Order: sequence, then structure tokens, then C-alpha cells
Amino acid sequence: MTSQSPARGPRSVTLVDTTLRDGMSSVSHRFTTRDVAAIAAGLDRAGVPTIEVAHGIGLGASSVQYGFAAATDPEYVRAAVDAVDNADIAALYVPGIATLNELQAAVDAGISTVRVAVHCTEADCGQQPVEWAKENGLTVMTFLMMSHKLEPDALAEQAAKLDSYGADVVYVVDSAGALVPRQAGERVAALREAISADIGFHAHNNLGVGIANALTAAENGATYIDGSLRGLGASAGNAQTEVLAGAFERAGWDTGVELFPLIDTAENVVAPLMTEPQIVDETALVLGYAGVYSTFFHPTKRAAKKFGVPARDILLELGRRGVIGGQEDMIIDVASELAGRTYETPVAAEV
Repeated sequence: MTSQSPARGPRSVTLVDTTLRDGMSSVSHRFTTRDVAAIAAGLDRAGVPTIEVAHGIGLGASSVQYGFAAATDPEYVRAAVDAVDNADIAALYVPGIATLNELQAAVDAGISTVRVAVHCTEADCGQQPVEWAKENGLTVMTFLMMSHKLEPDALAEQAAKLDSYGADVVYVVDSAGALVPRQAGERVAALREAISADIGFHAHNNLGVGIANALTAAENGATYIDGSLRGLGASAGNAQTEVLAGAFERAGWDTGVELFPLIDTAENVVAPLMTEPQIVDETALVLGYAGVYSTFFHPTKRAAKKFGVPARDILLELGRRGVIGGQEDMIIDVASELAGRTYETPVAAEV
């Protein structure tokens, strides 16, 4: 894979599928290597050029804190690599969770692309893995997580750092599903003015506008767009890959992928593996409204049940405190504090 989008015409975007990484969060990281192989093969048949594979939180995250996966990251990578003929296999690297040793193991298993994810204010944390990856011949995509927390110009300053380290693609990542189309477009446009690297966009669907955000991002200069089959992903999930393919085609964009093989894989392979529908429920909606990291979805539900307080109140308080990924311990702190407060049950008005 090159650092530039394939030359297919003036209005083209490259779809990247994250079913086998972000989508892992929807199945408690329990996809087997056989599941991974079947899904990767379907995506490859549809022409998806890059497929992300790993534990839902990224390399090295299989643990008590984040949940144990059904297989190791190298096992997942190898299963995907062996199942595809053309697609590049990628893995997510989060500094502080993964180590370079784990990245090397993923390289040995067959990845050709690494996606380095940092909080939107901490681009400098990505310098070491980005430079290491470039020195070792990998394509490097970088993520500015929780991009809603910075205004466009400030986000572009962080993107410029990743660009200077050698990143091939810099993503605006709506980790909380908190952006609406205008805001997504403004952030991508600011990056387009500031960096020479390609720009990507990764949507979560907590406010129900993941597809609209992706389309708006492309109109403002994004050339890489993430999705997942059936919309699998943390909280309300991601923009749905097969819907992205259809929507971009209807909007006059060339994605280079075939819609119906995507639909077939989503319907016949992914859907039977789902433990529950991927929907925007109350918790997912409030998570996006409050601007809280999407992976807080299940831990917040568990804490709400344990402490007997509304998940809504926990998320609103977490949003007020400005928590970010890696601060999952705050969920328990907030829930326990709220449990000491008195909640008044609303009384129906008299007719």
C-alpha cells in the first residue's frame, strides 16, 4: 500500500474496514481466528484494500482491564493474512497499552500497516512508534482520538506533528461520536490546510450521523474513510462499511469496492456472530452527547447496575470531568460518588 489514495478519479475515497478491531468491542473481543478468516476473506473479495485486525482496544490490550480476547493478536493477524489475496492487514497501536515488542510480533505475523492512536492533545506520544514503523517499512496511519475536544486549528497543530514524524495518513477520529457534520468537515478542512499527509476520518454513530459525518469529511478533503460491517464497534458502533459503500456511490464517489460482496459478508458471516443488535440506545446516545470515549459504554452500564445509579448520570459527570481513554477507573469513582446522592423519582403530573 502506498501513502496516497489509489488514483481512480477526482472524487475517490479509500475505505478501510475495522470490523476485526473496533468491531471486537461489540462481541467482547471473542471473534475466533476462524471468524477473522471468514470476515477478512469476504472483505478482500469486495476489494477493501486495508483491513484492521487486533483486540478491540489494539495490540497488547487483552487483559483484565480491557477484556480477554479469544486469541492473541499475532494469531488474529496471521488468520487474516492467510485468508486474503490482495488486502493489506493493519493493526492498532496505542502508546501506553502496546509496546514495540508487540508491534514487532504483529509485523512478524504479517501486518503491513500500523495505525498509531494518540489522544488529540498528545501527538508527541506517537513519535517513537511512527518513526520506528517507517524505519521498518510499514505504512503508517495515525489517529487523533477524541477529536471533538479540540477546535479545528488546534487539532491541525497536533496533526502537523504527526505529519512531521512521517505519518502517511492522519485521521480525525470521532471517538465519542460527538461530532455533527459541520464540525467534522471543519476539522478535516483545517488539517487539509496544515499537512501534506493524506487525511482520514473515523466515525462513531452515537448521534446517528456517522455516515453523514464521513460524507462531509470527504467533501472537505478526507481520502481515507473507516467503517465496519453491520456498524460493529464500541458503544453505538462505527459508520457501516456496506452503507458507506452505497452512500458514497450514490453521492458520486468512487470507493473501488463492490457493494454486494460487502452486503453478503455482513449478512451471512457477521450478522450470525452478533450477540445483540448494534443500535443507538440511551447509553450510547448520552455517551455521544456528553463527549465520553466510546469504550466506556459497557463499563458504564456495569457500574450503573452495580451501584444502582443511572448510566446517564455517570456519563454526564464523566463528560463534565473531561475524561479520556485510559481513565476507565473514573467510571467506578463517579458511580460510587453518585450512589451517595439522593435521587428523586419523577412524579406524574395530575391530569
